[in-house]
Amino acid sequence: MTDANTTIAFIGLGNMGGPMAANLAASGYSVHGFDVGAEALATAREAGISTFDSVADAVDGADAVISMLPNGALVDAVVTEALAVVKRGTAFIDCSTISVDDAKAIHAKAAEAGSPFIDAPVSGGVAGAAAGTLAFMVGGDGSDVARATPLFDVMGRAVTHCGPVGAGQAAKVCNNMVLAIQQLAIGEAMVLGEKLGLSAESFHSVVSNSTGACWALTVNCPVAGPVPTSPANHGFKPGFATALMVKDLGLAMGALDSTGAAAPLGRTAAEKFREFADAGNAHLDFSAIIDTLRD
Repeated sequence: MTDANTTIAFIGLGNMGGPMAANLAASGYSVHGFDVGAEALATAREAGISTFDSVADAVDGADAVISMLPNGALVDAVVTEALAVVKRGTAFIDCSTISVDDAKAIHAKAAEAGSPFIDAPVSGGVAGAAAGTLAFMVGGDGSDVARATPLFDVMGRAVTHCGPVGAGQAAKVCNNMVLAIQQLAIGEAMVLGEKLGLSAESFHSVVSNSTGACWALTVNCPVAGPVPTSPANHGFKPGFATALMVKDLGLAMGALDSTGAAAPLGRTAAEKFREFADAGNAHLDFSAIIDTLRD
């Protein structure tokens, strides 16, 4: 998909999808976009994206359809609507975070209609989407992944083919459970450091250069100061909203239940983030959970 005449339909132009689609347009692709939000559509038009009033209109004539949507039910609805319009063989690339079972079911529907489908959830947050530095974890047939890789290279910095359809979602579920645990651990340790009289700058300097180093500290530091670009310096504007972390942890808990795997730390993180969201913080970056640890 490197031809300058390639047309990409991008469905879901929100905080993540909008900048991803904008990067594709900036690289020379013809991008058709659809979103239910008027503000998202207006922003997309400013980025050179041709916007449409429906999924069907946006995907008409597209060589590939990329989706970035909140849940599996919406992805299924979009793919179903698109399959009625697109030519046979049009590639579907879903960058949403949905369940493994949903990804497999949607793949089966697309395959029956003669179109390839791959699941390609991302890591890197809004900043990574804007900068084109996302990490893609992909599930699907090797030839389909290779066909989509030029698009991933525009939107991201790393692509890992994890296995067949559903494997990308499996990797994303595992990754975000790790992230949730690490963000809680960093919050606990930073609060302990505060109570011991250790400055945030000293904590960050030591831990980010030691065995405790992790993205939750080096990029998403939950205390203002050490990392000026982290959400903590901007009123905890996400970033990665707590509501999305709760959704992803819900997928992880479903996977734990279905597989029988043990994850006491993951289950504790899911409980803590659910409580934090229910207390009115769903709109904040998930690193804001540090404030509950100070109480």
